[in-house]
Amino acid sequence: MVVGSVPPLAAEKTREVFWDFAPILEVLWYVLAGFSVLVFAYGVARPIAKYRRAHGGGWPPLSELPGRFREALRILLSHVSIGRRDTYAGWAHRGIFYGFLVLFIGTVILGINTDFTEPVLGWRFFQGDFYLGYSIVLDVLGMALLAGVVLMMVRRGIVRPRKLDYARPDRDIDERTGYRVGDWTFVGILLALAVSGYVLEGTRIAMDQPGYNAFSPAGWVAAQGFDAVGTSDGALRAVRHVLWWSHGLLAIAFVAAIPYTKASHMLASFASLVVRDPQAGKRLKPIPPELVSEPAGYGSLADFTGVHMLHLDACTKCGKCHEACPALATGRPLSPRDVVLELREQSNAAMREVGIGGVLGVLIKGQQPANGSFGRPVVREDGVHADTVWSCMQCNACVEACPVGIEQAPIINQLRRRLVEEGALPASLQTALQTIHKAGNSFGERPRKRGRWTEELEFEVKDARKEPVDVLWFVGDYASFDPRSQKVTRALARIFHAAELDFGIVYDGECNSGNDVRRVGEEGLFEALAEYNVATLEECDFNRIVTSDPHSLNALRNEYPELISDELGGSWRVIHHTELLLELLDDGRLPLRGRIDYRVTYHDPCYLGRHNGGYDAPRTILEALGCTLVEMPRNRDNSFCCGAGGGRIWIPDEPGVERPSENRIREAVSLGELDYFVVSCPKDVTMYEDAIKTSGNAERIQLRELTELIEEALGSASAHERGRDFSVS
Repeated sequence: MVVGSVPPLAAEKTREVFWDFAPILEVLWYVLAGFSVLVFAYGVARPIAKYRRAHGGGWPPLSELPGRFREALRILLSHVSIGRRDTYAGWAHRGIFYGFLVLFIGTVILGINTDFTEPVLGWRFFQGDFYLGYSIVLDVLGMALLAGVVLMMVRRGIVRPRKLDYARPDRDIDERTGYRVGDWTFVGILLALAVSGYVLEGTRIAMDQPGYNAFSPAGWVAAQGFDAVGTSDGALRAVRHVLWWSHGLLAIAFVAAIPYTKASHMLASFASLVVRDPQAGKRLKPIPPELVSEPAGYGSLADFTGVHMLHLDACTKCGKCHEACPALATGRPLSPRDVVLELREQSNAAMREVGIGGVLGVLIKGQQPANGSFGRPVVREDGVHADTVWSCMQCNACVEACPVGIEQAPIINQLRRRLVEEGALPASLQTALQTIHKAGNSFGERPRKRGRWTEELEFEVKDARKEPVDVLWFVGDYASFDPRSQKVTRALARIFHAAELDFGIVYDGECNSGNDVRRVGEEGLFEALAEYNVATLEECDFNRIVTSDPHSLNALRNEYPELISDELGGSWRVIHHTELLLELLDDGRLPLRGRIDYRVTYHDPCYLGRHNGGYDAPRTILEALGCTLVEMPRNRDNSFCCGAGGGRIWIPDEPGVERPSENRIREAVSLGELDYFVVSCPKDVTMYEDAIKTSGNAERIQLRELTELIEEALGSASAHERGRDFSVS
């Protein structure tokens, strides 16, 4: 064959993979490709062995896998989680994902024709109209890949968003140079593969000019470049061979390296979406019965479940959890991303100790290698720091933001469980837990005082233990004992009474719900509190439960059901007071005297919003009252924690460090003139009233609980008697 002439196959609308190659080069290619597959296979086997040796798998039931797989596939193909809160990154990643996926499928199709159907079956389908369609699709999607890679490089190199900064908040030294190199190498290889593929295609077109180049537009452009400089046939042949081998070797090296590099997220992230717990952070996992005799939580890698080991490998380092974390935003030594990466680094180092023999022993013989580094404490000076673990507010912002389903908050909770077991917790937190254990509430008050707030009401509140009620009101600690929140509690009781709602409370039969106790890591105390409350509630006759405390709402709705007896159906209907108030307004049971024309902003409590989806009822109520709602930039599922969650309300803040509540008030006052900062959680009442004062904004904004605005709009006599200022139109 004369190089540069049109080969016979050109007329058939096809192309040869090994055109103008000596047979020995074909053999060499298959040897190298086979070796890359072996390296890839071992790279996949290593984490699988790690998951198999984990302390309890934590895997979802097999019966759930089809539905989970479909949901993960929907999330993956739609890119809904990747593009959320970052449209730029979403579209860039779409280009890379779909471009790479189509090019990979195209390579598989070509391999099937070249290595099986043609030599084995004598059937060549890689020609004619099929080939033309194949060519144009791959050319166009390859350009999408190229565009996506360039956008990502611009973002990382020029835009440089804060969430891509690898500086660690828990230590002064920068240990993440390898990650930066890895990130740039990953996008650099993708760029080189795309460009070299088009230039290689250009040499082929310049050499044979088969007459259907409209189906290879990018390659045709590259060919015009060769023609423009007058490249000779000999030079084209040399360039083509160099490009073919450099492109091919880079491709198989990339495949071999996938399990060992940033590219591993292409495998682990989808698996993470499949096995993730849809209730992660909302419902924490109890200690399995078979492990109750062992230390609780995660003390070493040997304690991790397989699912959480997989989550560590799934992290893409996108920084969304890093950006969303209120602890990090207010100067605390916690980044959920860095906790995950630190634990992943420890697990990878432990697997390197195991070696090939250990990996094969786990997979083939089911042998469990010696713990080694798997048995070393993960919370240590050169690992995850204890103050990092205690900085977490368990607000679930990280879990909500993560595009690949990593359960950062539950992992941190497991670390806390072990620290609590070992007594390595802040002294103030230890005192709070002892107080709750002794008194049943975090205020240290005697149980008989829990219902004392009712004594200032003009009517009697039913005892739901003694007579049936339609609505059983689980009041909660802060709403029962905190003086400021008691005012809101009495206002809510008056509204219920005005609406002729059949409600009651259980007085001293109620104790702390245990929601924050569990998130601190004190699983045993949580179980005791939950069992006490469940026993009380099971003795009562009611249709549904209401609570004004989102923390109690979460415990009652998401974590108590596993403790409720089957005779009661295994669950109760539990609602937040804002949902019930909206129902009463819609039913006309709360006739408003007029509209109040306040300009307000509303704060979404973490445990009402992110944990339980309660976003709309408060906003609908504000609209019905006539208020003008001005949303803060961080709202709904992106709301900012007040700083009380996860037991942080019992841990004093470091002097000079901004509190999350102060950060939130600064965000509110930046909106301009507002009448009220509106909340719907007793802990928010406490945190934000204090923050308004300490941030120096007492003259600029005031706090109101939503219940207080409703009572004002109702214009009740009791409200007037208490001297409240009204603006009823």
